[in-house]
Amino acid sequence: MASTETEPTGSAAGQDEATTADAAVPAQKAAPGVRHDMSGLEAGLDALETVQVQRSPIGELLLKKVLPPISAIVLVLVVWQLAVWAKLADPTKLPSPSAVGQELSDRWQAGDLFSIIWTSVEHGLLGFLAALAIGTPLGLLVARVPFVRAAIGPILSGLQSLPSVAWVPAAVIWLGLNNSTMYAVILLGAVPSIANGLVSGIDQVPPLYLRAGRTIGATGLRGAWFILLPAALPGYIAGLKQGWAFSWRSLMAAELIASSPDLGVGLGRYLENMRESSDMAGVFLGILLILFVGIAIDQIIFSPLERWVLRSRGLSARSQ
Repeated sequence: MASTETEPTGSAAGQDEATTADAAVPAQKAAPGVRHDMSGLEAGLDALETVQVQRSPIGELLLKKVLPPISAIVLVLVVWQLAVWAKLADPTKLPSPSAVGQELSDRWQAGDLFSIIWTSVEHGLLGFLAALAIGTPLGLLVARVPFVRAAIGPILSGLQSLPSVAWVPAAVIWLGLNNSTMYAVILLGAVPSIANGLVSGIDQVPPLYLRAGRTIGATGLRGAWFILLPAALPGYIAGLKQGWAFSWRSLMAAELIASSPDLGVGLGRYLENMRESSDMAGVFLGILLILFVGIAIDQIIFSPLERWVLRSRGLSARSQ
């Protein structure tokens, strides 16, 4: 009886061992495939994390960046010259490109071209920096304090839509014909745009960032400097670009209206002087110089800053 009872036990144990061995064989066979899949997944994740930076050849870069604007300028000049040849307007009202080029040459030879441009650029940049210093903390205050937002937010939006030229007569009466008038008009035009841009950027910051900042102790001014401003940079940069556009427009409006030896001759004043003397070649030159300076400041300062912000967030390729 004892032997009869032990035989099934031994048989069951043998079956268990066989079953365990059979299960281990597929596991051992599957293990290389699993390891291969895991290694492929890790390689894919590493590839995603690796930013492939490729420098475009000089020829391709020139083709993408230089040729399009040059083509547009040539097209405008051709259409302009054809309009002159077709006599679509009186020559005193529509000067030829060569007449505008001659006016540019005359200003260069007279030695006052750089002075005219620099007078406006200096006023514009200094006024914009002052607007930046005022608009940034104001935007932070409006974005983070509900009472201030309810009280000042609609006023900032209204000031942003108000034409800057409307402030020029009041600024002249209050401050007189001096540089203070120019800076006041620039501030009134640029501060609302900068503040509203920052408010819009802060409104788009995920609340998780703020909670994470409070967890590591970034509250108050530290939280604003290390959390809010970096996270709100895209909207803030857009506000800065718009603020510069408003600064430049405000300055040109002020120079067109206000005239004084203390102010010097900027681009707006030069344009008005040419208008008073009915010199259409000079008027066209003034318009083109104002356009050129506005585009140059945007391309030299704001466009690289915007591309850097986008690249730092993985939103734009370096070669673009």
